[in-house]
Amino acid sequence: MTTIFSKIIAKEIPADIVYQDDWVTAFRDIHPQAPTHILIVPNKEIATVNDVFPEDEAILGRMFVVAKQIATEQGIAESGYRLIVNCGADGGQEVYHLHMHLVGGRKLGRMLPN
Repeated sequence: MTTIFSKIIAKEIPADIVYQDDWVTAFRDIHPQAPTHILIVPNKEIATVNDVFPEDEAILGRMFVVAKQIATEQGIAESGYRLIVNCGADGGQEVYHLHMHLVGGRKLGRMLPN
C-alpha cells in the first residue's frame, strides 16, 4: 500500500527534505509541534513497528544514526531532543508507514501526564 510518505520518498509530492540516502528519508513535518520537527522514515514501506523483521535491523539503526546527524545539523543535539515512534491507533500513529519524529528546539517537558 502506497502512503503519502512513499510519495515523498519518490519525490512525487513536494516536501522539505533535509536528508535522503538509499535507506532513509527525512523531511520537515507539515504540522510542527516544536521549532524542529522532522520525520525520519525508512525508504522501505514498513507499516508499523509490529511489521519490523530481523532483516530490517540495519534500516532501523540507520534511522537513529541519521537522527543524531540531523539533530547536530539543526543545533539541538547538545540541548536535547526527543525521538518518538508511534505504533497503531492507540499509540497515535496516523500514517501507516513507520516513522520517527525528531522533535526539539525548546524544552519539551514531560512526555506523558502523571
